[in-house]
Amino acid sequence: MKALITGATGFIGYHIVQVLLKRGICVRALVRDNSDASFLSALGVEVVRGDVREPASIDRAIHGCTYVYHVAADYRLWVPDALTMYDINVQGTKNVMQAALDSSVEKVIYTSTVGVLASSSSKSPSNEDSIADLRNMVGNYKRTKFLAEKWVYSFIEKGLPVVIVSPSTPIGACDKKPTPTGRIIVDFLNGRIPAYLDTGLNFVDVEDVAAGHVLAAEHGRIGQKYILGNRNMTLRDFFVMLADATGKKHPKVRLPYFPVLIAAYADEAWANLVSHKQPRIPLIGVKLAKRYMYFDSSKAVGELHMPQSSIDCALTKAVHWFTENGYVPQLGVTASSRYELGRVPTGPSDTTQHKGNHRA
Repeated sequence: MKALITGATGFIGYHIVQVLLKRGICVRALVRDNSDASFLSALGVEVVRGDVREPASIDRAIHGCTYVYHVAADYRLWVPDALTMYDINVQGTKNVMQAALDSSVEKVIYTSTVGVLASSSSKSPSNEDSIADLRNMVGNYKRTKFLAEKWVYSFIEKGLPVVIVSPSTPIGACDKKPTPTGRIIVDFLNGRIPAYLDTGLNFVDVEDVAAGHVLAAEHGRIGQKYILGNRNMTLRDFFVMLADATGKKHPKVRLPYFPVLIAAYADEAWANLVSHKQPRIPLIGVKLAKRYMYFDSSKAVGELHMPQSSIDCALTKAVHWFTENGYVPQLGVTASSRYELGRVPTGPSDTTQHKGNHRA
């Protein structure tokens, strides 16, 4: 049995590769020409160079595969080149689904996001039936993933056996780029978060998300969607947990929403017109913070038997990995040392690139 995975060099994709290999499944990865895949080759992964925007390369990669995990996506909050994001997230998804349909694979696992679901105006968790429309999508990332998911459903109607999984906010080791959530952790560790907005998120161990993908291939029902999440927490409580894990002080000042929104507009204008660097206050992030992004993952737990590991431990692994790979100064681990860490994977790291000069 062989599985093709797109996005294997990314945060979630790397951990899916680890789960597949542990289960004795041969893994083939579609990797762009400019991406470092040496760590995948070292794991025994067959690397095929190509791009989800190039149908011919997908056809080559998918040949002989039983399962397809389409994880690749352009995930950024600040998007000065929106066309690239649409090409990768929407057209790229259409290309992968068409190749899978032509190849008659046994099952496709498509990685969506909880961002395409309707969030509650209160703190009530949303579930897979919380339907939103394009007008509710804040930012290009959510719009592209919403449109891509619509295309996936159209392929399901054509007979393609797809299971959709929707990760919430994964945290853990090997967040190389890092993701927007990883940047929050890095900024906290570097003392760059003096205050916070009143919002909430659903956090989950990235290793549980990876397991959820593979369990979806084994137990997921065709045409169904599963939220891969775990614990709903306010952003303040998340920072308190970070403080407990590191001994650093958590921010105690809660900022009013609208002044921050105005500052974000100004910061993004400066980034777009002058600096051409990622703004310190991401406008889309501020807009997303207006609602509590709480979700119910009981369907994935009940049907897929998705694990629900300790968020404290996942956060500790993230702190260790960011520290050991030069994103932040060396830190001790205080209260979180009571959690059993096991082996923290080194994963796809590049200490030389990030040490001392990484801009989170």
